[in-house]
Amino acid sequence: MSEQSAKPYLIRAICEWCADNNLTPYLAVKVDKQTRVPASYVKNGEIVLNISAGATRRLTIDNDRVQFSARFNGVSQEVSVPTSTVSGIFAKETGYGFAFAVSNDPAASLESATAPREAAKPSSTTAQPDKSRRRSKHLQVVK
Repeated sequence: MSEQSAKPYLIRAICEWCADNNLTPYLAVKVDKQTRVPASYVKNGEIVLNISAGATRRLTIDNDRVQFSARFNGVSQEVSVPTSTVSGIFAKETGYGFAFAVSNDPAASLESATAPREAAKPSSTTAQPDKSRRRSKHLQVVK
């Protein structure tokens, strides 16, 4: 059985913690094709959303998506954000919260994270590399 991501649970927990402490929860999102947000508010492929009870209607944070209705420049719009695109949740007033790693292409980021790295070749003016630091040439799954 595969483990579920802890991300949606952490998002819900920080959101609830903010509400309990009269803080404003902000959600940082890396926008992709499955993210439904007002395009005019996206900057550098990212958007920060106020997800407080006063700013949203029908806020739901489930294991796959964060969804709500909110007003942007006076116009009500539906917002739908996959949890995989959430790069952070934090309290506006204190900055406390969590940051998450977000990849554009999960397969490509997995490949780059697991690909062996080439060792830098020593130049003729540098000393020989320290042999006490040896890199493993094999990856191993640890359960």
